[in-house]
Amino acid sequence: MRSLFPSAAITARRYPLLSALRTAGFALGSFEKAQPKGGDLFLIAEGEVPPLAARTVIIGEGAPSIRPARDGAPARVTYSADAAEIGNAFVRALVAGPETPTAADPESLALFALAERVAAADITVLINGPTGTGKEVMARAIHNGSSRRNGPFVAINCAALPEAMLEAMLFGHQKGAFTGASSGGEGFFRAADGGTLLLDEIAEMPVTLQAKLLRALQEREVVPLGAVTPVPIDVRVVACANRDLQAEVAAGRFRADLYYRLSVFPLTTKPLAERPADIPALAATMILRHAGNRDVVPWPTGDAIELLRDHDWPGNVRELENVIQRALLFAGGDRIDASHILFDRPAAGSASPNQRSDESSTLGQVVQMSEFAAIRDTLAACNGSRIETARRLGISERTLRYRLAKAREQGEDIGSGHVRAGAA
Repeated sequence: MRSLFPSAAITARRYPLLSALRTAGFALGSFEKAQPKGGDLFLIAEGEVPPLAARTVIIGEGAPSIRPARDGAPARVTYSADAAEIGNAFVRALVAGPETPTAADPESLALFALAERVAAADITVLINGPTGTGKEVMARAIHNGSSRRNGPFVAINCAALPEAMLEAMLFGHQKGAFTGASSGGEGFFRAADGGTLLLDEIAEMPVTLQAKLLRALQEREVVPLGAVTPVPIDVRVVACANRDLQAEVAAGRFRADLYYRLSVFPLTTKPLAERPADIPALAATMILRHAGNRDVVPWPTGDAIELLRDHDWPGNVRELENVIQRALLFAGGDRIDASHILFDRPAAGSASPNQRSDESSTLGQVVQMSEFAAIRDTLAACNGSRIETARRLGISERTLRYRLAKAREQGEDIGSGHVRAGAA
């Protein structure tokens, strides 16, 4: 992780932020005690001169707003103490990057700290957890934090590959090894040589193939299909499972010897509903990731965050990302409020505030109604300018024209009589 160098003003005024960044694994430096190196980042207060604009985040006091770095200008985040939770999350996402693993819950932070230590040791890792809880994200973080970071990262889903072809795709094959093999193939193990191979949904691997995988892990060599000479490999394996592999072993569906070979250092990801402190941090990261080229990134209100926190998240982090992408489409201005939050289904005992009371309404109908409302409101705010409306919504003008036409076909009053093609 690169070092962060906060100015004296930030150190004095934003101690909770710096404490959160330190807890998340950032190394905090001091201008007075150390000389920043290339790639280091800077946190300064409003009014201070940025050392290097491209690697600086300016933090101000006032109404919540966020502007990413653009055209040589530094990133800028403004927020007051009552918006510190999401404000600190935005700062962290800006300095770490939107693709970096995100955590704020103490157990999640401890898990990532363990993963960081595991990354430094070249050992096999097993990551267990429900679907959509970020197992592949953690696997990539382990690869990027290891000495193999400059090697390939190859991810395969064992459940998605045809069972008849899985052996050849894993270990490679020679020309003529089977019908249709007009040429040889190196296989995923050799493709990942010098790097990391992620075997996702390892519990779905046929038992007959598990013995060959065990040999590859033990001997550090593979025998391509149709060959008799083993080929040495230098690969770190990270395996992921969304089922309890110990229970699979007890049921005879998974080899015990392979389980113990994979489980050198087991890690477990928890459902999102069991780590609510991660939700604002993940929301901020996803908003930055999907905001596109907007000049002003929408800021989620306290009501929106509470609505997210109250949901039971059956789809875990993957579902949260879907919800954030919808909210960005519906939010035409600089805020994401509760009316922009739309779930695949409401949490038990609750309903999304923008969901119809008519139980027969489908998700598609609710999404479409919210979309029309967002376009109507944004068009009004832009004085009917299609160009400006498309820019604020993060879509192309062609897409906007299509959705306007669709609204007219369905008799929606979307203010189409005042639509202008030119900029406002």
